[in-house]
Parts: sequence; C-alpha cells; structure tokens
Amino acid sequence: MRKILVSLVIVFALGLAAQAQEFHAAFGFGTVTAPSATTTSTGIFPSLSGGLYPSFSGMVILKHHIGFGGDVSWRAHRSIYSGASNNFGILAPVRPIFYDINAVYARTFEKKFGADVMAGIGGEDLRFYTPYIQCGAFSGCTNYQSSNHFAGHFGADIRYYFWGHAFIRPEVHYYVIHNNQEYNNANAARFTVSIGYSFLPGF
Repeated sequence: MRKILVSLVIVFALGLAAQAQEFHAAFGFGTVTAPSATTTSTGIFPSLSGGLYPSFSGMVILKHHIGFGGDVSWRAHRSIYSGASNNFGILAPVRPIFYDINAVYARTFEKKFGADVMAGIGGEDLRFYTPYIQCGAFSGCTNYQSSNHFAGHFGADIRYYFWGHAFIRPEVHYYVIHNNQEYNNANAARFTVSIGYSFLPGF
C-alpha cells in the first residue's frame, strides 16, 4: 500500500512539474542544533545537537511564485544515545532523519539572487540500531527500530547564482517535533549550505 501511495505522489508531482515555471534541485551539508542535555525527575535526556547532516531537496514553483517542495536530511554517522528514563538506562547507536513537504513562496532578484520561504509538515525518524535483524510482513528486514514523531516545519533560504543556473544556498529549517520524548520534547533547528541547479525558463 505504501509503495502504491508513493507512486501516486510521484506521478502527481511529475504532472505538476511539467507545468512549472521553475524547478530547483539541491544537495547540501549541515548540522542540527537543539537544547542541551537535561536531567529531570523522569530521567536523563541527551541533546539532538551536532553531527553532519547531508540533505536532498527539490522545489517546484508554479504561477505567482507559489509552489511546493520537500527535503530529507539524515545524520551521516550514528551517534550513541545515552538516555535514562524511569531508572532504565538506554545505550544504543541512533541516526535521526528529518523529512518534510512544504508550501513554498519563491522569488528571484536581478538574475543572481533568489529567496524562498516555506512551511509544511514532516517528521523525525529516530533509528535505534540493534545487533540483530528483525523482519516484518510489510517492512522487510532491518537492523533497527524506528521511533517516529510528527513535526511541523518552517524554513527559509537565499540562493546565489554563481554560474549560469547553478546556485549556492545557505538555509535554515526549524522543526516543531510532537512528543519527542527521547529528547525531552525538544524542537530542533537545521542549518545547511546546499549546491543546486535551477531550471528556469527564460532565465
């Protein structure tokens, strides 16, 4: 069912992209910042901060500078989660993954500069790795257990076209993460620099 849904979304997105005024695709590297580790009456909670986060993103802009986009970013190297809750210690490799889909407002100025603001929904997938393989009827076989959290997403960026349609783009993303209990319900910000290419008719 999930594969069918993903296929329908891709077909729908490609149909809209065919009518797009602009299409931007980029790959970047950044990091995540979040509140520092805390100790409360219910346990010890580490911080989400740190690590190198590669990312992929795409944006389709239709008429009147309005469009949609999405991105995904993951921690390149696993960190060690060292939290304790209700006197039970947890020590396991973990890899956070952030993903989102957004409504976008985009502008290009003087051919060399552009800017985008976006808001949407997404999620945080915390993958805790185990020394054994688990197999599910629909999920296949994996060596991790996921803890998924819904998130609201807000972002902004500035594009600089350094060569033709190629751009460099500093960007900031803020995730309002629902029930992020492994990290004391902390929200997170991601700062990234991407390199990408714009397909702009008449640019």
